[in-house]
Amino acid sequence: MRIPLILSLLLALAASAQAPAGRPRGGVVSQERLASEAGAQVLREGGSAVDAAVATAFALAVVHPAAGNLGGGGFLLSRSAGGRSSFVDFRETAPAAAHPRMWQKEGAYDEVRHHQSLAAVGVPGTVAGLREAWKREGRLPWARLLRPAIRLAREGFVLTENQAASLAEQLPAFHSHAPTLAQFSRKGEPYRAGDRLVQRDLARTLARLSKDWTEFYRGRTAALIVRDMKAGGGLITASDLRAYRPVRREPLRGTYRGLELLAAPPPSSGGQVLIETLNMLEGYDLKALGAGSPAAIHLAAEALRRAFADRAQHLGDPAFNPELPLARLLSKAHAAELRATISLERASASAPDRFTWPKDRPDTTHLSVVDRQGNAVSLTYTLEDSYGLKRIVPGAGFLLNNELGDFNAAPGLTDATGRIGTAPNLAQPGKRPLSSMCPVILVQAGAVFMVSGSPGGRTIPSTVLNTVLQVVDFGQDARAAVDAPRFHHQWLPDRLQVEADLPTATREGLKARGHVLKEVARQGCAQVILVKDGIARGAADAKRWPDSGVATE
Repeated sequence: MRIPLILSLLLALAASAQAPAGRPRGGVVSQERLASEAGAQVLREGGSAVDAAVATAFALAVVHPAAGNLGGGGFLLSRSAGGRSSFVDFRETAPAAAHPRMWQKEGAYDEVRHHQSLAAVGVPGTVAGLREAWKREGRLPWARLLRPAIRLAREGFVLTENQAASLAEQLPAFHSHAPTLAQFSRKGEPYRAGDRLVQRDLARTLARLSKDWTEFYRGRTAALIVRDMKAGGGLITASDLRAYRPVRREPLRGTYRGLELLAAPPPSSGGQVLIETLNMLEGYDLKALGAGSPAAIHLAAEALRRAFADRAQHLGDPAFNPELPLARLLSKAHAAELRATISLERASASAPDRFTWPKDRPDTTHLSVVDRQGNAVSLTYTLEDSYGLKRIVPGAGFLLNNELGDFNAAPGLTDATGRIGTAPNLAQPGKRPLSSMCPVILVQAGAVFMVSGSPGGRTIPSTVLNTVLQVVDFGQDARAAVDAPRFHHQWLPDRLQVEADLPTATREGLKARGHVLKEVARQGCAQVILVKDGIARGAADAKRWPDSGVATE
């Protein structure tokens, strides 16, 4: 996934927030302050962590259109204070007309069709998924949770410099679709900071959903989606919409240095990559090597390289891959075998024709929530690319995803550029494309200890890994864990991505070990909460997305 908005709705509290001694306190952290405040107000009114996550997610669909959405999908991981865990998969599905070679034209791969056409739109799952989570764990009325989003869309909100710049950057793409241009510009001219963005069609859609959520799949909103598909050559039909169902799955479980991990199962690869990487790293004394040291980053990169190779070979929608060897991939024994192939001094070489090792802006959004009872939610959802297909549904006011771009390009098309052609993730009717979203909850002594997640496509598991290592191995608080320079390796292409503020000496140490470095300005947008003595203290990733914010209960 290029831009996972894996409901990157991370619930967190500000690191600086203080509460009276002994008084439990919850909070919400997300990529937009107005959305975080909508969720925190729900907590103040006695709502559950899931209530707050739902309210935050719907508000993000208004104030963070790059990834917040009604027209996308994602995953919601929750854990109750009593220890019950739950995972709702509301990933988009392929329409009935999908097939493994649908991205080829006259026998050649067609990247435009794969990522920029209405054929790339998956059946949206966000509305059904949020409703499914609320049905079991919500306390407040459904309509109450949509109220802030309706108000923000109907009355508008004042654009920050960051929001205005984000819309302006997408303006050339919006010009190709008149309704989208009308919604996100002033008659073709860019909005500026301080302008008010009003989205009346979106407000009307949200108002309908507050009364009857099913109308998204079989009512007026569904009819508007189908009309747009017919007009523009899309594949989604009324039958596809009626057939959509979210799926409740068992979270993946792992351990790391005595902590329990709850993470996303397939069709997300985030949990597999994270747990498998941590299993390998558990065999090293990272603390002794030092936070941010070339030696520690080298080992983490090599572990990521191997976990991503396993991802490419095996991962896909479990309903279409009954032989998926998940238990083996997550086992400590498998990690030990892979660890034995890692050199302490030299980088391995990745190759598209083998998965063995010799022994020697995508954009997504995440939110984290913890309530005063200790219940937690880690939610990531997305439209795939930033602003998805960059096309709203006329009359409905929400952006469509281009999530089917997460299916493999074509059978057998695995190459050094990072394209993957393995069978488990080829397009088929009703299939959910593989994701990298990685909502995670860490548990210590029976209570929630850490909630983390991030957007960022295939970089998501690496970003979450960075936050976990900073906290668990190097003893950092939430603020320091979020601010630390990040890195990423994904097997192919064979390069180690590093953020621009990684020190020169560290870069040179990595190059000396044989790593080819690619510098990026920023990676992901982590939203982290740490819980101690019943008080959630979190950090929003304003360093990488200035409008990120924490709101406390």
